[in-house]
Amino acid sequence: MLWAISFFNYADRQAIFSVFPLLQKELGLDAVQLGMLGSSFAWVYGIGGQFAGIIVDRVKRKTAILGGLYTWSIVCMATSLFTSFRGLFVMRAAEGLGETFYYPASMSLLSDYHGKATRSKAIGVHQTSVYIGTIAGGFFAALIAQRYGWRWSFVVFGGLGVLLGFVLNRYLREPERGAADHADPEFPEATHRMRIREGIGIVWTSPRALLLMSAFLCSNFVAVVLLSWMPKFLYDKFHMGLAMAGLTATIFVQLASMVGSVYGGWMADWMSRRTPRGRVLVQMIGVFAGAPFVALCGLTTSVLWLIVALTAWGFFKGLYDANIFASLFDVVRPEARGTAAGFMNTVGWLGGGGSAPLVIGLIAEHYTLGLGIALASVVYIAAGILLLGAALLFPRRRESAL
Repeated sequence: MLWAISFFNYADRQAIFSVFPLLQKELGLDAVQLGMLGSSFAWVYGIGGQFAGIIVDRVKRKTAILGGLYTWSIVCMATSLFTSFRGLFVMRAAEGLGETFYYPASMSLLSDYHGKATRSKAIGVHQTSVYIGTIAGGFFAALIAQRYGWRWSFVVFGGLGVLLGFVLNRYLREPERGAADHADPEFPEATHRMRIREGIGIVWTSPRALLLMSAFLCSNFVAVVLLSWMPKFLYDKFHMGLAMAGLTATIFVQLASMVGSVYGGWMADWMSRRTPRGRVLVQMIGVFAGAPFVALCGLTTSVLWLIVALTAWGFFKGLYDANIFASLFDVVRPEARGTAAGFMNTVGWLGGGGSAPLVIGLIAEHYTLGLGIALASVVYIAAGILLLGAALLFPRRRESAL
């Protein structure tokens, strides 16, 4: 059920990027304005993350999840009514506010179904919804726009999300907080409710948590570069049709990420039984190994090598993605996991996702879009260095978490 909700979470946010060429043609938008449409979502999504996480730790997570689904789906449908840059900017920002509750609530809920032995695998499987949703949003939004106009893309995806919410309102169930950690000596009395200040303190006084969040900022910068600019890059450089550009920009990297995410979840659970830093080491492998392929995507002039680079980038991205929240939850108590996930989203999306579309748009205005994409590889290397620092701070043996 969460997989289905997450599918629409990403399909709805991806849809606009596939219709960038139509928006540019119909509304006369330049590259910087297109970048701001991508960034507006991330800015609000990021700012709202910290507050959403705190709220999630104090309300029923089912309510937060379904309320968010209804909100962002209705906003997605309403986007079709606007015909100016300002209106689209506001609606993209509003969609970010609706979606900000989903990940803190769903990751906290999943952590109560799965303990350390299976947590990375479970989140890795859930993560596959992100990739399928991105493919669907990228391809079908472009296909619908190509045949019926870009507005119908938002009506279709938003309407289907509302219908899903009606169905899952009856069937989605919520476990007891800390249910999967009752037998874990690191989290005694894992179900008492924390004060807001205490929960925030757990996150912001942990050097390991801060390094993990900083690495997410860098990795999310690179991920949003792919989501926001790759369809237009293929449309401009390789002269692909709108639907083909949307499909090519998503299908290879996202399908490879699905494989990487499932494998990365299994690998991280296996390694975490041998060392507390196991999940972080898998993430570090993912970003260091993926960096050369990010550069290749922006620099190659061959469609074949582009596909190879997108596929390899996707696989290594999956290794990292499967453990974004699982590695954080290794150092955060169950009562504060919504807060921690919310702050993770705030840092990653406000700092990384919020800047990536605009930064690459500025580079594209003064140089080339391909160069901007290639330079994102440097940010991946920075993420690897931060993860290395986090790994070094983990104890050799498990100790009491914060």
